[in-house]
Amino acid sequence: MARSDTATSSNSRTGESDDGKPSAQDASHRGAMEDEESHRLSLLVLTVLALGLGVVTGFGAVLFRDSIGLLHNLFFNGTFAVAYDANVFTAPSRWGGFIILAPVIGAVLVTFLVNNFAPEAKGHGVPEVMDAIYYREGKIRPIVALVKSLASAIAIGSGSSVGREGPIIQIGSALGSTLGQIIHMPVGQRIVMVAAGAGAGIAATFNTPIGGVMFAIELMMPEVSVSTFLPVAIATGAATFVGRWFIGQQPAFAVPPLQALATDGNAVVLLVLYAALGGVTGVAAAGFIRSLHLAEDWFDKIPGRYTRHTLGMLLLGLLMYVLFVTLGQYYVDGVGYATIESILVGHTSAVWLLGLLLACKAAATSISLGSGSSGGIFSPSLFMGATLGGGFAALLQATGIPIPLSIPAFAMVGMGAMVGGGTGAVMTAITMTFEMTREYDIVMPMILAVATSVGVRRLLSRENIYTLKLVRRGRAIPKALHANMFLVRHAREVMDADILVLQAEHSFDGFLREHEAEGRLRHVVVIKNGQIFGVLRVNTGLRRGLEGAHTGVTLADIASRDYTIVGENMIVSDVIERIWRKNAFMAVVVQGHGIPREDDVVGVITREHVANSVADGLKIYPR
Repeated sequence: MARSDTATSSNSRTGESDDGKPSAQDASHRGAMEDEESHRLSLLVLTVLALGLGVVTGFGAVLFRDSIGLLHNLFFNGTFAVAYDANVFTAPSRWGGFIILAPVIGAVLVTFLVNNFAPEAKGHGVPEVMDAIYYREGKIRPIVALVKSLASAIAIGSGSSVGREGPIIQIGSALGSTLGQIIHMPVGQRIVMVAAGAGAGIAATFNTPIGGVMFAIELMMPEVSVSTFLPVAIATGAATFVGRWFIGQQPAFAVPPLQALATDGNAVVLLVLYAALGGVTGVAAAGFIRSLHLAEDWFDKIPGRYTRHTLGMLLLGLLMYVLFVTLGQYYVDGVGYATIESILVGHTSAVWLLGLLLACKAAATSISLGSGSSGGIFSPSLFMGATLGGGFAALLQATGIPIPLSIPAFAMVGMGAMVGGGTGAVMTAITMTFEMTREYDIVMPMILAVATSVGVRRLLSRENIYTLKLVRRGRAIPKALHANMFLVRHAREVMDADILVLQAEHSFDGFLREHEAEGRLRHVVVIKNGQIFGVLRVNTGLRRGLEGAHTGVTLADIASRDYTIVGENMIVSDVIERIWRKNAFMAVVVQGHGIPREDDVVGVITREHVANSVADGLKIYPR
């Protein structure tokens, strides 16, 4: 009776069993974790696997690009050819006005693949990867890689206004997850392989090795250390090498030399203008996030997946053809790199045209993804950022501002600001835009514009374009990586020093009478023959419920032997590991060295102390 009541009063908040030991559920969970740990791979082995993953993902990226080219030529010209330069405007289709039906046919094929084989392949892919990392132990079905590549290649090739980075990220992540499931490894290492596949995919597709690594760090990796960074870097480097071997070393966009920032007194004014562009882009990014999810909600109201997707692609086909008839180019079909290239080389600079293309691309991408297409939002964001940045500079020129402005420079800065504002991946946006243009002079103004864009977007929309989709499903994603500062504190800084050190022969009834007035939890270290025998956590207010009762037990009878001993200078991370490894519910903190005696006990650490220490560590971060 007394044993059960004592445990109930003192251990109910920790999930421990009545005898002070971890519950069966905890024991089962720990057993599973021990099994995972027994399969932990060395860093060398994990790196070798990441190298192989990078090579395979690099080949996958090349095949994916070739598939897009083959399908684009088939849909637009009826020819079986792989050669396709996305940076050149699509020639007039041999189908004439019937080109409107190309996206519709693609929609039927995409819907068939997604519905029947892999629903995860719908949409832009990155939220599904993040969901797998944070909520499904890094597990992605192997078939997702195949279905995503086919569905996205068909979507982009037939004219859907989406990008190729989301698909290749999901493809690379699926390959990494599959490898992590075939070769049994702990969840943490499998997640590293997922992130490595994602970084490798985006690096090989855009020829941006630094950007690939930054993308994996900012959006894919819950923890960054040498053991997680090294495999990602190796996979990204290997994939970039394979991509360059087949595609070439040239950057994604060929940009003529330009001066983004003057070296005279106009520099300050230009920086202010770049910051203003960042603010405008932040508003546009928030609007794009909103429009995309409004389109999803609107199309979801239409019954039938085939109906809603074909309707959306019919609208896209009409928009694409109207632009061709009136302006001479399809503009919003596919990834849109030709328009970006035209802006960056100065061929497209009219304010009205850039504003029109911005609105049309936003609508086309929202319709495409909202109705059920498969593709990414990175390339559309680059398109919208280039048109917005170029249009911003062109508008300033039209007002007669007496400062020389470079429309291509503002377009490049707008690209980075739109990507950073929409995705929240600040460093990825800066590094990838730099690597895609190889124009170093835009880095400083881009940093300013991207930071401003993200700040403004967060004021208008706390969630970015990736996390909002998951939040709408009830899946919260952390918005920052916090250093575990509490883990480097010493045991003496975390422990509870207000403890009782009592002899094993001490009566339990006598203990309750002595501390009856306290009515609070007390931690007791039980000593037998001068050495630590066990530990207790007792609610001293329990005496009020046992009036007149005589248990007849001693502290030794009810003391838990599931404890571990740690030194006062041991850091908290080692204490936690010791508690977990020993299956203990309390750690006794001692001073000195050698066999701990009664006089060496200085405190105890329980799970609550660890939790409180974590909370204290998080207080320093702004919410």
